[in-house]
Amino acid sequence: MTPDSILSDAEERMSKAVDHLKSELRGLRTGRASTALVDFLKVDYYGSPTDLKQLASISIAEATQILIKPFDVGSINEIRKAIETSDLGLNPQVDGKQIRINIPSLSTERRQQLVGHAKKVAEESRVAARNVRRDANKHADQLKKDTDAHYSEDELEILKKEIQEALKKVETEIDKLMDDKSKEIMEV
Repeated sequence: MTPDSILSDAEERMSKAVDHLKSELRGLRTGRASTALVDFLKVDYYGSPTDLKQLASISIAEATQILIKPFDVGSINEIRKAIETSDLGLNPQVDGKQIRINIPSLSTERRQQLVGHAKKVAEESRVAARNVRRDANKHADQLKKDTDAHYSEDELEILKKEIQEALKKVETEIDKLMDDKSKEIMEV
């Protein structure tokens, strides 16, 4: 490996941690209807766990209501069960060939629980990014020990500084995402 490949690999893996955080935060309830709440909900469709968005058209009927129209009407009960058993606290109502989900307003206590969950998910992303830094630093140390590689100590120290700067950038982005989501959740 070269210093450039170590750095680009580390940056790519750190950005995946941020992408994962974004998808996790999208699924947190805020009191407003969002299709992201149920998009990736797993439904047992003929014995296979399948994302809800692959089984139905999901739309926002009103500001506080999600409308789900299954492509296969026979899957409507499985979709209802998946929503009820999820930890989202939603109550689906079967309405003919579609399902309506009214999003209730959140209590202050529930909002604080959701903010706590958002902080936990953000911390998991920070830990993942720090693990990437640790791995990249190990690769840099390996280059130092490798007799075939002719990299000076200065080049390897610069590499480690660049890895640390990439981590700081990612941690700043994680903090901003978490703060924005916390504000969104706490809005009444």
